[in-house]
Amino acid sequence: MVILQVRNIQYRYHDGTFALRGVSLDIHKGEFLAILGPNGSGKTTLLKHLNGLLKPVGGEILLEQKSFTQYTSREIFQKVGIVFQDPNDQLFAPSVWEDVAFGPMNLGLSKSEIAHRVDEALSLVGMKPYANKTVDALSFGQKKRVCIAGVLAMRPAILVLDEPTCGLDPAGVTSIMMLLRELNSKHGITIIMATNMVDLVPVYMDRLAIMYQGNILRVGTPEEVFSNAAEIKYACLELPQIAQLMQVLRDEECLPLDTLPLTIGEAKKFLVSRLNGNRSGTASSLIV
Repeated sequence: MVILQVRNIQYRYHDGTFALRGVSLDIHKGEFLAILGPNGSGKTTLLKHLNGLLKPVGGEILLEQKSFTQYTSREIFQKVGIVFQDPNDQLFAPSVWEDVAFGPMNLGLSKSEIAHRVDEALSLVGMKPYANKTVDALSFGQKKRVCIAGVLAMRPAILVLDEPTCGLDPAGVTSIMMLLRELNSKHGITIIMATNMVDLVPVYMDRLAIMYQGNILRVGTPEEVFSNAAEIKYACLELPQIAQLMQVLRDEECLPLDTLPLTIGEAKKFLVSRLNGNRSGTASSLIV
């Protein structure tokens, strides 16, 4: 089922520069979709359209088969939550609890319901022990989790994130990505995430859309999209590192490969199978 539809949307900045040049995209309910592209490709601009922060100069966006124009801004914000790249642009209340409670309070909910939603959201992101902490006392990664909690407290069907792993160390990246995968797989939240970290895509995402110069070049599964190395290069991106290694082995060492493994697990499975098939020879017989 398609939950969000982007139909030929166009957007230009005040100076006349086009940021989006007729973008069309279907987002499926319950999927984890990556918007992949280099800096300046239009990723952030597109995300801001997905929850109504920006209005297109052409085209339209449909949520659950209804045009955005049929919703109030408040209704869209409830259904589609956005998390900005820099948490300091999103956090403003003195304490963690107050910040996460801001959205539910504006919905006019009872005090008990607000408290329930805040506790639930903080639990989901592993930040409940920090409820009474001041925001300034948090680490960068913790701030990102609180931002996600603030959106989850609104109970959106769709969660939109702009490069949530930016500025994190490797452990922090893994922690955030595992959190997002859990929100997607266990709680059924549709997730749309802009990133330029290609190695994350085949590990965590169901599908990806490649953006370049305000257009979407291609949409598909990681296997489908990364199979076209020339298109990835054209979009000023690279293949995942494992795929790059296997591509070198295929092209320079004549290793027979029908498709490029995209993850360590896939590469390991192929290489172990190849080694087991050549047990009678030397280890160098892996490459023919």
